[in-house]
Amino acid sequence: MIDFFAPALAIDGLIWIVAGSFLAGLARGFSGFGTAMIYLPFAASVLPPVWALTALIVMDLIAPLFLIPRALRDGHPPDILRLAGGSLVGVPLGVAMLLVMATDFFRYAVSSVALLLLVALVLGLRYRGVLTRAMVYGTGCLGGLLAGSIGIPGPPVIMLYMASTLPAAAIRANNTVYLVLADLQILGVFAIRGLLESVPVAIGIMATVPYATGIGIGALLFDPERELVYRRIAYAMIALSAVSGLPFFD
Repeated sequence: MIDFFAPALAIDGLIWIVAGSFLAGLARGFSGFGTAMIYLPFAASVLPPVWALTALIVMDLIAPLFLIPRALRDGHPPDILRLAGGSLVGVPLGVAMLLVMATDFFRYAVSSVALLLLVALVLGLRYRGVLTRAMVYGTGCLGGLLAGSIGIPGPPVIMLYMASTLPAAAIRANNTVYLVLADLQILGVFAIRGLLESVPVAIGIMATVPYATGIGIGALLFDPERELVYRRIAYAMIALSAVSGLPFFD
């Protein structure tokens, strides 16, 4: 067991992965989103792209499992299934893009997508029309494409639900379940392509501890009546992480 974790413990900059994991968990716990957008800029400054995504998937599959029963109760299962169905198409295409990306391009892409979403959220940009089934499937596909290529499936789904009439608790629950399903899909594609290696898996397992701690603290802090406050805190955390993750700050 010690031999399994030894190469991961020897990685330079592991402290940044731990810090990013905790902050990502904190945001996930009280807002329901933000994991990849906060964690990946930290991880991508230390790890190659495929390793960064592998560690994220392992971490993001283990830690939030205790949130799933409540999310299934609070959520809207038909929408979740449509989103997951769409991402089945997008994830393999995204992974194919990931495999031809340079490390710096990956880091710029992660930070840029996070910052673009942040701007859209702050400005209140949203779709004003009717949400159709085809639109939900398409959003899941786009989320899967982003998930497989840069590990960020959330932005299209977040923007979709800004136009939804579902209550905040249902939106938060849908996003939680969808992100877990997207992680399972990416893990499956990685396994088929032979991309799963022991070192990033070990990193992901270790990162689960600070990530789960952050989720627990964030979930305890969450109060629906103060949702706007938590959302603004999550926005600030995403902005700081995305900007600090840009390669020209190295």
